[in-house]
Amino acid sequence: MKKLKVLLIASLLLFALVFGAYAAGQAATGQQAQQNTIVYRAGGAPVVMDPTLNNDMPSAIMHGLIYDTLIVADNDMNLIPGLAERWSWDAPDRLRLFLRRGVVFHNGRPFTGADVKFSLERSGIAPQVAAISDMIARVDIVNDFEVVVNLHYAFAPFLSHLAHTANSILNQQTVTEMGVDAHNRNPVGTGPYRFVNWVTGASVEVTRWDRYWGPLAVTENFVYRVITDASTALLALEAGEIHIMDAPLTADMGRVRNNRDLVLSLTPSLSMDYIGMTVRPPFDDVRVRRAVQYAIDMELMVDAVWRGARLPLDGPLNPSVWASIGQTRPQFPHDPARARQLLAEAGYPNGFNTTFYANEGNQQRADHAEIVANMLRNVGINVDIRIIEWGAYLEMTARHEAPMFMLGWVTVTGDPDYGLYPLFHTNSIGEMGNRTAFSNPRVDTLLDEGRRETDPVRRQAIYREAQELIQNEAPWIFANAGTHLLATRANVVNFVPHPTGRHRFQDVGFR
Repeated sequence: MKKLKVLLIASLLLFALVFGAYAAGQAATGQQAQQNTIVYRAGGAPVVMDPTLNNDMPSAIMHGLIYDTLIVADNDMNLIPGLAERWSWDAPDRLRLFLRRGVVFHNGRPFTGADVKFSLERSGIAPQVAAISDMIARVDIVNDFEVVVNLHYAFAPFLSHLAHTANSILNQQTVTEMGVDAHNRNPVGTGPYRFVNWVTGASVEVTRWDRYWGPLAVTENFVYRVITDASTALLALEAGEIHIMDAPLTADMGRVRNNRDLVLSLTPSLSMDYIGMTVRPPFDDVRVRRAVQYAIDMELMVDAVWRGARLPLDGPLNPSVWASIGQTRPQFPHDPARARQLLAEAGYPNGFNTTFYANEGNQQRADHAEIVANMLRNVGINVDIRIIEWGAYLEMTARHEAPMFMLGWVTVTGDPDYGLYPLFHTNSIGEMGNRTAFSNPRVDTLLDEGRRETDPVRRQAIYREAQELIQNEAPWIFANAGTHLLATRANVVNFVPHPTGRHRFQDVGFR
């Protein structure tokens, strides 16, 4: 009996040792799996994987991981080599590019000048990215690793436009064989990550491309995860289910700062937020648009929503963008009496009813909508607020079906052309960027001149005049100058937010 007891105890000890080793192994395996995957939370989902089919920020983040551009804007907005090792101007409208050798696409096909010609000429005629690429006339192939890009006209910021994800390089043979729709669902690029899976509206998964021409991604896998509710996302961050969270609520900034496992970052951006008024009745009357501006206390609104994380803006360009007049000319101080007077002059003495749309996954925009509705109510304008899914939101604003709406824009090139032409030129009305259907002949003329002028002093004067006209016409409420507000796990290292918002994740790892 005693011997049996000893054997039983020995068996139990052996089981404990074996089970303990198994459990420890499982925990190590789980930890290792987590260390091999970055999970990034955003409130909005990518719309397309093909970089010429749309120009929204969530999609562009994925484009920057899957594809490469010929030129890259680093975190200081310096232009550095990408798939082009060097370049030179043959003439103001002719750019010669010398391409990197030994690059292969994710399906093993070699990268050559034919892919550059195919990609740039394709983006040059794509309506969704026309403001970025429609100055491209054609690409001449000198040999497999040298091409000449011919422009319709001399365009001063063209090198910066080549760094835009809309000009990502695709494989000609793959897109031709698969067709546009199939390639959009299963994209092939040369970037640091290759595509794995896309659950529309929910997530995108990519994995490290081990034949990448540059430094390999530190972390094996990257997951773009959509969590529309910021409070839910913060709980996931605290639990370690996600590692990087975009746009936590400003009300939660203190909670993040007080958690030793989390880090809050607030960094400069080239972005701005705006409230658009679609130029349809009643907003087709400039007096109505100005009345709305006078009815809103901008400083109070921005402080209430952002709690010091952002500042009010008085023009269409972030002050960090060259030639911006933002924060230099307060145009519409808070004056409800003046607002009511303008409404009466426009034929709305008793105000009117309208609808303000915002998108899911962005609590700050919903907060702006509530505050705007309360302030406009004081001058007789009744506002119904509707929150809808991101993809549907983009579609309806492109069709000018939202009387009032809130969006952001990032001048990713750092040049005023990109911050103004897509948003205010008549040719850009629709999904390209001009979602208010604003049209002004003088503004069009100035923006056309600015594209073709190469003298920086003259360009600056052109863009300043254009901004002043846009201010006076008031198609937008210039809400705030953007910053990047993010929260990360404390063990995440080497994540540096990019000023364009198109963050790069290949250097990110864990300590």
